[in-house]
Amino acid sequence: MDKEKGTIAVSLVEEAVRCVRRRGVDPSPMLEAAGISPQLLASPQARVSSAQYGALWNAIGRGLDDEFFGQDSHPMRSGSFIAMCQAALTARDGAQALARATGFMRLVLDDMAMQPDVTSERVRLVYRVREGAGEKAMFAYATHFILVYGLVCWLVGRRIPVRCARFSCAEPAAGHEYRSMFCDDLLFGQRESFVDLAPAFLALPVVQTPKSLKTFLRNAPASFIVKYRNPDALAARVRQALRARPIADWPDAEALAEELRIAQATMRRKLKREGETYQSIKDALRRDIAIAALQSGDGTIADIAVAVGFAEPSAFHRAFRKWTGARPTDYRPAGTGGN
Repeated sequence: MDKEKGTIAVSLVEEAVRCVRRRGVDPSPMLEAAGISPQLLASPQARVSSAQYGALWNAIGRGLDDEFFGQDSHPMRSGSFIAMCQAALTARDGAQALARATGFMRLVLDDMAMQPDVTSERVRLVYRVREGAGEKAMFAYATHFILVYGLVCWLVGRRIPVRCARFSCAEPAAGHEYRSMFCDDLLFGQRESFVDLAPAFLALPVVQTPKSLKTFLRNAPASFIVKYRNPDALAARVRQALRARPIADWPDAEALAEELRIAQATMRRKLKREGETYQSIKDALRRDIAIAALQSGDGTIADIAVAVGFAEPSAFHRAFRKWTGARPTDYRPAGTGGN
């Protein structure tokens, strides 16, 4: 699995919070347990770490006694995901692991089911929604997918490539965030809902053990809640090259293109096709590094500004507000100094 943790748009936090409120429950204690301040919810551009979102996910699951956040007429009681992991852990390969994970979810939920349709070319995970259950929101599909996909990827020790995704629901406000979660080839308002995976994982052996399961469960779902884009994409290669060195040593576009052995114009064109620019990749990395440092509580804001490449704290404050719509102090844990 990719070691790059990344951040998650606050719009997905709001989706989770809406699920809690629909159940008539106050989400404030859950947000507090996850270290997510009310100020962040007021800023549409704000982002939270995968660890914070994972903590919120767990807090909601416990608070509602429903690990599916009340999005199905039958609750997914607390402890269900652990039981699903244990059931799938003894599978011999990816095919059996997928069958057990999807089968378990069919037993637990009433309204939504995922049916694998396998050919030599692809593994299509087809969603079926029970008649009379109404159209499911994208957040429900994503919650289901994360639980099944995250578990199977971990069991075989690989990030399984997602080739395309189609959903019958309307595109939500956070459509771009769901493209990061699934893949770039994602369409809404379609006749049916499905996700296509590359089939090679079916034959891979399950490599996890009861011992590694303990660590996985301790870190879940933060450990798999963010799925990065195609690892073979040029943007991923650029991110990897930048991650491997201090920010002060990041090369300009021409030098990096030479390092990657492609023409600078070709790099620019391919990144544009993937919805990126060299500057957008650098900004996103600096943003995520800054957020992680702020949330750790270590170092002053001035120190963090220097670490992410700003000579002046005031310039860092301006850039941070542009990236997230919030102040650096909004990302400090409670009780941590703001400077």
